[in-house]
Amino acid sequence: MLSLVLAPSDVSSATSRELPPVVGHDLRVPLVTGGNVAYANLDLAASAPALRSVADHVAELLPYYASVHRGAGYASQVSTALLEAARATVGEFVGARPEDDVVVFTRNTTDSLNLLAGCVPGTVLCLDVEHHANLLPWQTGAHQVLGAADTVEETLAGLEAALASTSVALLAVTGASNVTGEVLPLGRIVEIAHRWGARVVVDAAQLAPHRSIDIAATDIDYVALSGHKLYAPYGAGVIVGRRDWLDVGTPYLAGGGAVREVEVDHTIWAAAPHRHEGGTPNVLGAAALAQACRTLAPVLDGAALAHERALSDRLAAGLATVPDVRTLRIWSDSTERVAVQSFSLPAQHPSGRVAAYLSAEHGIGVRDGRFCAHPLLLRLCGENGEALRASIGIGTTEEHVDRLVEALRQLVTQGPRWTYGRVDGRWVPTPDPRDHDPLGIVGDLALGTGASACSSD
Repeated sequence: MLSLVLAPSDVSSATSRELPPVVGHDLRVPLVTGGNVAYANLDLAASAPALRSVADHVAELLPYYASVHRGAGYASQVSTALLEAARATVGEFVGARPEDDVVVFTRNTTDSLNLLAGCVPGTVLCLDVEHHANLLPWQTGAHQVLGAADTVEETLAGLEAALASTSVALLAVTGASNVTGEVLPLGRIVEIAHRWGARVVVDAAQLAPHRSIDIAATDIDYVALSGHKLYAPYGAGVIVGRRDWLDVGTPYLAGGGAVREVEVDHTIWAAAPHRHEGGTPNVLGAAALAQACRTLAPVLDGAALAHERALSDRLAAGLATVPDVRTLRIWSDSTERVAVQSFSLPAQHPSGRVAAYLSAEHGIGVRDGRFCAHPLLLRLCGENGEALRASIGIGTTEEHVDRLVEALRQLVTQGPRWTYGRVDGRWVPTPDPRDHDPLGIVGDLALGTGASACSSD
């Protein structure tokens, strides 16, 4: 039995009862030392489980699944209506401007930002703290990367100076850091960018699961987010924003449904959103994302926020008691953050071995490595450039947080009870007696092997 680090929190216990349930909340996982425990999923910043309401909604829709937009059959008409209703719901969730904005369904945030990269009529400016999804797409065209300063205020001043000295069409910024959870003042950033004639796109992959977004109120131009981080892991994401660039930009995926007229040597493309949704759309993914939006909207700024803050404070207090733990931070004056906390244990390097230990001996899932933010991790962690990340959300409990803190304390003070080695680029228990095919469908394929640099999105 793991000892509790802090006394139970009445706030967290009360608010967790008001939150919607997630699929897998009762999942139990095997330990290398024998037996099993309830899974402590503290890797929600990478991918979140489905809300129960989302899974139930998809199951309800499956009998009606059919092709959309061009089918005369009843099921096709129902599927078409579901897709377009989902578009309206997602737009409402992020506060889209009804007359000016369009909702384009994609696969995820990476897909969304790559799509937008083909529509920007000029130079893109971004910070060096970005996730690769908001860094790599801009490298194919005219772009400028600004190094973030040590404070938010100095960083904003640097952005204004860069915008004043260079003609910039688009400023790309993170809504919340996927490494530290820190949130920049988006309203001020938009004001600065618009003053110099630049538009703003917000990578909201980490922000949307934790905070309400209102495009119209903040005057943000574009928002990109992923369903798989928003408790709707069915392969859909969106880019939402001003229609004019999207109506004339390079069609993202050439194919059926994206056109108005086709000749053998000439094509007339449709306007957005269809211009960028070539091929058969992911109707179920879009419907799942919309259901997640409907479920989260009533609790995001209330019960979910209180739950997140109580557990984030608990985690921070617990980590502060563990020797050798160093928490990561970008800006010394940042005041707002979502429930994402990265930390390093220099004496326990490499981070992959620590993550393997947490999983194999304690049933805890965390992220390790550089989190698809290599420039930032190299700055924060030096030449090793690696850390561990714990992320909290709906379904996280006080016991999960306490178990992580106690497991780290045991590692630092007593060491692991098992041996670990690198297999195909990843740290794993050696040997690993656990059954990696609990559903009996993997066969000879080995789970947990194969080099994986980071979460793809």
